[in-house]
Amino acid sequence: MLTTLWLLLSLAVPVPGFYTPISCPRGQKCQLALLSGNDVLLDCPFLKAYWYYHYSLSKEGWLIRPSEISNIKVTSQGNLAISSPLPSQTGVYFCWEEGNTEVTQFEIDFQNINFLYVTHNGLNEMPLQNESLHVGSKAFIFTRWEPWQVCNRCGVPGERKRLGYCYIEEPQEKPMSCGLYLRDQKLPHTRLRPEMQVEACLVPCEHSKEMDQPQFIYDYSQLGKLTDNLWLDCPLASIYRPVSWEANNTPLTWQNELSGKNLHSTLDIPSGGRQLQIFQPAIYRCFVEQEVVAQFNPLGALKPKEPQTRENKTQEPVSKTLSIPLWLKLLPFVGTVLVLGLLLLKTLSPLSGKSRNRTLLVK
Repeated sequence: MLTTLWLLLSLAVPVPGFYTPISCPRGQKCQLALLSGNDVLLDCPFLKAYWYYHYSLSKEGWLIRPSEISNIKVTSQGNLAISSPLPSQTGVYFCWEEGNTEVTQFEIDFQNINFLYVTHNGLNEMPLQNESLHVGSKAFIFTRWEPWQVCNRCGVPGERKRLGYCYIEEPQEKPMSCGLYLRDQKLPHTRLRPEMQVEACLVPCEHSKEMDQPQFIYDYSQLGKLTDNLWLDCPLASIYRPVSWEANNTPLTWQNELSGKNLHSTLDIPSGGRQLQIFQPAIYRCFVEQEVVAQFNPLGALKPKEPQTRENKTQEPVSKTLSIPLWLKLLPFVGTVLVLGLLLLKTLSPLSGKSRNRTLLVK
């Protein structure tokens, strides 16, 4: 009973997450592109930080307190934690210390993760090509790539990814991320999207560089809830970190995902693989930066079913519980009450006729 209650309580508490730290030199203005839907932590170099942000890039925008927004919080260290940032939260974030005129600015373009374009070199897929854009002056759209992340596994075949952001460049001008360049203009252009490129890799393990990350064990077998599918969330994972999954020691790769071969699971593209939708019981493990951080055992919570098609696997999951008659649901409760009543009568019966009082302890 205690184990079941602990499991229910642990599921009610959010899975430990990872906020990607973003820093900017003291008193400087930093311009960067990030992805919506993925948590970030803006570092303020001042001891007692005050935060404001210009929520709109149009001239009619104004400053408001981030604390007034549900997904933006100021930490005890004075940093700004943004959970699942929205594309509409593209703007300028200011931090400064009281009585100090020196201000650090983060001009951030949160590019829409739902438009992420994913390719895999093993499938001979090509990234997006440069395209022209006419918005008053001639410019072209291109992808600015970040460096490749490290391989998500070591000692065995793995994969690595790199993220690319939409940028626009005019002749004789510095490139600017698409959201900051276009500001409040809405253009129906299919090239205005971020990218993720994946390729296979194989690297040896370097034990001296192990991160020694904590491990989490999630056992769903005692919850008594039967569903068609579950979403698993890998703790400490982020699209900005190397992440991988395996089912019964079999890797769930991006190459198989993009080619439709992960028949009983779906790697979630918007989270960069941090989340996994499963349709079949197995022992699932997730790795972050080559280390296993969590194991999931849904053997008693999943109802086996046919794998969904590629088109249906990307839809939002709909949980379905097993329909049980009301009298059958109440049967365990009624039985428990009857058993406790019989035990109570049996315990109290020897006490009749005896002058000595006794205390009954119910644990």
